[in-house]
Amino acid sequence: MAKIIRSTYPVEFSVGLLILIFVLSFFLSSQLFYVHWRELMDGTNVYLGMFLISSAVIIMVLILWEEFLFPIRIKPSDDGMVFHNHRTKLKTQLLIYLLIPAIFAFVYYYFPDRINIVRFIIWAVICTGMPVMVKLASGIKNYNDFLKLTNTVIEYKNNKKTGIFYVKDIQRIIPVRDEKRLLHKVEVVTENEGQVLIDLDEMELEAFLGSIDQFIATHYAGLVEEKVA
Repeated sequence: MAKIIRSTYPVEFSVGLLILIFVLSFFLSSQLFYVHWRELMDGTNVYLGMFLISSAVIIMVLILWEEFLFPIRIKPSDDGMVFHNHRTKLKTQLLIYLLIPAIFAFVYYYFPDRINIVRFIIWAVICTGMPVMVKLASGIKNYNDFLKLTNTVIEYKNNKKTGIFYVKDIQRIIPVRDEKRLLHKVEVVTENEGQVLIDLDEMELEAFLGSIDQFIATHYAGLVEEKVA
C-alpha cells in the first residue's frame, strides 16, 4: 500500500478556502458581463454565467492545488521505494481540466451579447493556461520518469536518460544541493560507469525530495559524500 508522505490541510480548512475562492470569483466574474449592480440585485440570467465561470476557477485551483484531491504518496517496492509522477492523478487532472475550456465556450455562446470580450479573454487565458504551464505540461513531459531506491539497486528514468546501478558496484553517492541545502540532483559514481548525474529537479519529483534525501542518508550511509552545488 502506498504511504502518504504529505497530506493536505484539514478538510474543514480546505473546503472553507475553496468556498471563499468560489464566492470571491463569483462576485468578481460579474465584470465579465455587461450588467449593472441594480440588475444583479433584481436578479438576472447572467447568474448562470457567473456560476459557471466561478466553477472554472475552482477547477483550476484544484488542479494547481493537487494535494487536495491527490495526497502525495510513495509506492513501496521490494525493500525500497519507487518515486514517480502518478499516472492516475495526471489522467484525472487532464479530464477535469477539459471542463474549463468547455465552460468558457458554453458561456461565450450562451451570452454572446452580454460578454465583455476583453475581460472574458483574460479570464479564459488565465484559467486555461495556468494549469497547463504549472502542472499538466510538466506532468506529461515526465509521464514515464521514475526513481527506484532499494537496498540492492538504484534505477531511474529521466525522459531519454535511463540507468540502473547495483549498490555493491557503487563507490560514492553524492547528494547535490542548492544554495538552500535542498537536494535537487544525485551523483552516482561507479567504477564501470564513472560519474552519472540523476537530475531529480527535471523529473517531477519535487514533492518527494525530502523522502529521497532521507532514504539515501539512511540506506546508503557508508556511500554518501556531501557536496554543495
